[in-house]
Amino acid sequence: MRVISGQFGGRTLKSPPDDRTRPTSDRLRETLFNILMPHIGETTRFLDLCAGTGAIGIEALSRGAVSVTFVDRSRRACALIEENLDRLGVDESLDDVQCISAETFTGRNHSAAWDIIFYDPPYDSDYSYVIHDVAFKDDLLSTDGVFVVEHHSKLDLPDAIGRIRRWRLLKQGESSLSFYEHA
Repeated sequence: MRVISGQFGGRTLKSPPDDRTRPTSDRLRETLFNILMPHIGETTRFLDLCAGTGAIGIEALSRGAVSVTFVDRSRRACALIEENLDRLGVDESLDDVQCISAETFTGRNHSAAWDIIFYDPPYDSDYSYVIHDVAFKDDLLSTDGVFVVEHHSKLDLPDAIGRIRRWRLLKQGESSLSFYEHA
């Protein structure tokens, strides 16, 4: 697994030692960031929920995001994220690794919303709690923000919920990306 582009482009990331973590493929990650690039700038705050290896959030940092919050409930995954950040020499002021579930994290109150939220839980998860929080809470997704959900292509997510609506659905093999924004 490697960083696709930007400051850390071409650098390799350590992969998980087992198959409990399903990293987003390089091809899908490249497609994702081709779509997201107009939304990433020097003030972009990025939230990587169910971060696994940290590859998505690290790609965001590499491409210019000002900060990334990594959230994963697995202590092993959090340690792997920290290791990958250290290997790249990422300034610790640019990242925050939270070892808690996505549901717990989104259920909390936050001082500032994120510009991009990427949510990639295990495909057999109940997506509804996190999607509901992002759709209805003011402190998660910024007004002009983008919420992206990676899910199995057979899972049919809603086109709209609360204040968010899906503006793009991208399918690549068994994986799909649903892109949401404020309606």
